[in-house]
Amino acid sequence: MNEVYEKLRRCLAAVKKKVAFEPKVALILGSGLGDYAEQMDIKAMVNYSDIDGFPISTVAGHKGRFIFGYVEGVPVVAMQGRVHYYEGYPMSDVVLPVRLMGLMGAKTVILTNAAGGVNYNFTPGDLMMITDHVTSFVPSPLIGPNIDELGTRFPDMSEVYSKKLREKIKQAAKNTGVLIQQGTYMQFTGPNYETPAEIRLCRSLGGDAAGMSTACEAMAARHMGLNVCGISCITNMAAGMSNKPLNHKEVQEAADMAADNFKKLVTELIRLIGEDDYSCESLYN
Repeated sequence: MNEVYEKLRRCLAAVKKKVAFEPKVALILGSGLGDYAEQMDIKAMVNYSDIDGFPISTVAGHKGRFIFGYVEGVPVVAMQGRVHYYEGYPMSDVVLPVRLMGLMGAKTVILTNAAGGVNYNFTPGDLMMITDHVTSFVPSPLIGPNIDELGTRFPDMSEVYSKKLREKIKQAAKNTGVLIQQGTYMQFTGPNYETPAEIRLCRSLGGDAAGMSTACEAMAARHMGLNVCGISCITNMAAGMSNKPLNHKEVQEAADMAADNFKKLVTELIRLIGEDDYSCESLYN
């Protein structure tokens, strides 16, 4: 058996020993959404440290546990804290959590993050629906022997972020009165913020926001055939776009300020997903 898949199966068995819950929607909570669990009807929690072999979040503000419960009647598994490539984990470990949630039963993945704005039309506090991404600056999570149990060797990535889910995000924004931007997300390795030259490159390649997560998780989820959507919280303008130096504290503060709108949007999105058959196989064309 593929070593990566074997580890994944061990983690799945460990979770099932602790909780009997089948989610239909998986939610990865980025900066500013860490306390979203307070919105949920919680049924169970599992700390990452209690799952043998599971990578542990080391970033401040990332609590490091799975939350199982209901949002608007929809069964959800939420990650309070994700794992980043810059923490020193291999990419197979970085995407292990999203793969694990797919094996738990989730069909739809909602990815959230804090990101730097690259588009001059954005301002800190904006929420951006991810329409596409660029991952050329980080290793693909699909490098190495293919895990045939999860997906094909050469998966199509022409529509990573489901058009149908993007329409639901737009509807959720309309219903809640939350302004939503749209754009392409570019993932860098971190943990350093990008240089002004790298941000100019990002913009020249069509990037609207830059961050250190998410796109690799989206790729792994699509490889599995999961339905994917993503929302970024623009916490700052990226390097070279203002005279202010970047620091994590201010990014976290900006994410916290936008958290209420972020939570309203995500809750309404999950409700709209629940109106359909959220267990359906695909929300793609």
